[in-house]
Amino acid sequence: MAALVSQLDLRVRYSETDQMGTFYNARALEWFECGRTQWLRQAGLPYTDMERRGAFLPLVEARVYFQGRAQYDDELRVVASAGLCGKARLKFAIRISQAHSGAPVAGGYTVHAVTDVSGRPIRPPAWLTELMARHGREDMELEDGTG
Repeated sequence: MAALVSQLDLRVRYSETDQMGTFYNARALEWFECGRTQWLRQAGLPYTDMERRGAFLPLVEARVYFQGRAQYDDELRVVASAGLCGKARLKFAIRISQAHSGAPVAGGYTVHAVTDVSGRPIRPPAWLTELMARHGREDMELEDGTG
């Protein structure tokens, strides 16, 4: 089965811009979260269901490449893919571009440990490894979200 690549369109809100008229840099990580949760939802596992099942994904690493501007009311496209990274981590690669022109805005990745409700690292449960086997990418060690 081919790896799932999710897509989500969103508009830059006025509160997400800075005095220079472009998006404030920390917003990129919030948009990464939108892409990550959309990928899980499209894979058939909304994050709320994951938490109900006792698995959590705290962020342990993030890399953001700032590649272009996005201004108030621009429509952005957030594209995400995911895969296992090692034995107990998930990696989400994200690309954010202008929805109409395709011009890059930001890209990168986040890496998440799999933990229980108390924050203790655990091996991914069978239902999560099965989901990643069905929908995840196998080459996530190399993917950085910029391509």
